[in-house]
Amino acid sequence: MFPTGGLPVNSVPVRRTRILAATTAAAGLLLAAGCTSTDDGGSGGKTAAGGVELVTAGQLTTCTHLPYPPFQSEIDGKVQGFDVALVDLVAKDLGVKQEIRDTPFENFKTGAFLNSGECDLAAAGMTITEERKKNVDFSDPYFDATQAVLADKDAKIGSFADLKGRKVGAQAQTTGEDYAKSQGLDPVSFESSDAVLNGLRTGQVDAVVIDYPVVQGWLKDKANADAFEVADNINTGEQYGFTVKKGNTELLAAINKALAEARSDGTYRELYEKWIGPYDESAASASPSASAS
Repeated sequence: MFPTGGLPVNSVPVRRTRILAATTAAAGLLLAAGCTSTDDGGSGGKTAAGGVELVTAGQLTTCTHLPYPPFQSEIDGKVQGFDVALVDLVAKDLGVKQEIRDTPFENFKTGAFLNSGECDLAAAGMTITEERKKNVDFSDPYFDATQAVLADKDAKIGSFADLKGRKVGAQAQTTGEDYAKSQGLDPVSFESSDAVLNGLRTGQVDAVVIDYPVVQGWLKDKANADAFEVADNINTGEQYGFTVKKGNTELLAAINKALAEARSDGTYRELYEKWIGPYDESAASASPSASAS
């Protein structure tokens, strides 16, 4: 998600930046800003294990944009999800705790909050693209993603091709929106995934194009499953990665190390099954006929 352009006129206004507590399966942490980090000789005690410099002592500050379940959303007043749990593994290795900042979409493409020192990393179900690599450094891929077409059951939409001439929605500045536009559609843009779903529920659109894992989460709700169906699954070859400020090699190495260890010791699979779904039913199973070139 999160590629290009400014917010459209009909999108929901972007919320002001706020700091939230994060809870994860890795360690039931209630996060606070006043912790003290491991001081390995860095300035102001901001150096964590492995020589990683942090913007705030004692915490790994993560920029995200809420809500984006199952990767990050507020559940029972705490930010939880697949991304949150994976980044907590990084924080644990560094001997610190994770704190999450809810920030506007547009900062992810430019890396603005990373460059200004407000966040150490960004985790928001972000697709790795060449354009974004110009502004930020990406971790190793941690998730293979596809785009799904979710349609109202009464709309009689059975494939992506059926979207021509129909009211279609997408999340603003995401690769789903980009793909829809690249195929000649003019999607209604919504500021958040919640707004996309609401647009479908209220009949503003007949169908939406959005990341398949998000659709999986929506369909766990019986009311959504009764009203909507997956009309197509499009393999766009997307992979998600976490981002850091360009040149922050120490933190990038720590992230990649944590991801590799999680895959090798079974933690990744455990978290995947908790937040995404059955591990052997990955989003990479999109039909070849619907694949993007």
